Amino acid sequence: MRLLLVEDDDHVAAALSAVLARHGLSVVHARNGEEALQALLPDDGEPFAVVLLDLGLPDQDGFEVCGRIRRICTTPVIMVTARSDVRSRIHGLNLGADDYVVKPYDTGELLARIHAVSRRTTPAPGGEPAEEAALVEPLRLGPVTVELPTRQVSVDGTAVPLTRKEFDLLALLAQRPGVVFRREQIISEVWRTSWEGTGRTLEVHIASLRAKLRMPALIETVRGVGYRLVVPAAGAAPATRPPAR
Repeated sequence: MRLLLVEDDDHVAAALSAVLARHGLSVVHARNGEEALQALLPDDGEPFAVVLLDLGLPDQDGFEVCGRIRRICTTPVIMVTARSDVRSRIHGLNLGADDYVVKPYDTGELLARIHAVSRRTTPAPGGEPAEEAALVEPLRLGPVTVELPTRQVSVDGTAVPLTRKEFDLLALLAQRPGVVFRREQIISEVWRTSWEGTGRTLEVHIASLRAKLRMPALIETVRGVGYRLVVPAAGAAPATRPPAR
């Protein structure tokens, strides 16, 4: 697996690259945002499976780099940063990051997250034929429509862009509306990892989904258990955004 590490600290990059190499990963190091963007341009070499993106870069903010990455490719991005506040996490996910890891982190957890995002974005051999995919009916949940084959979501006909994990999370809940999914089950099926250390990531993604769909009541928190999707009543409309001040 080929990985792009965007990190301005050479000592940190060297240590992490050595660890990743011992686990079979080929690491390319970019020291700033421009180097990262240049490395991601199409060429004849093997494409990157994952980008590890530090936010504290010398030439531009990592959030800006993430947004620019999303405009040129769909390579999964894991933000690796010391910024632990929820607002930064949500902002990163809204920009298209696939995961968000806070420093200091456990190397084993980071490796698990790298493999998890790469599995979700690698087509399985002998994937579903286009003709069969076209026969899959969209999931209609009041004003919300979820199209599984094309991974598209719309509210009242207006497309809502979601990150990979946000879509996977919504699709899981939407396929069994009203059923309570335990937190551990969601983490296992969407992140393909264990609950330990991943609970905060789930909460951030739930919050982001509610905000993007503008329907806070669509995903209900079942205290002490998990979450379930509640189909809106007929005629229900997304919450309106407050006017800009």
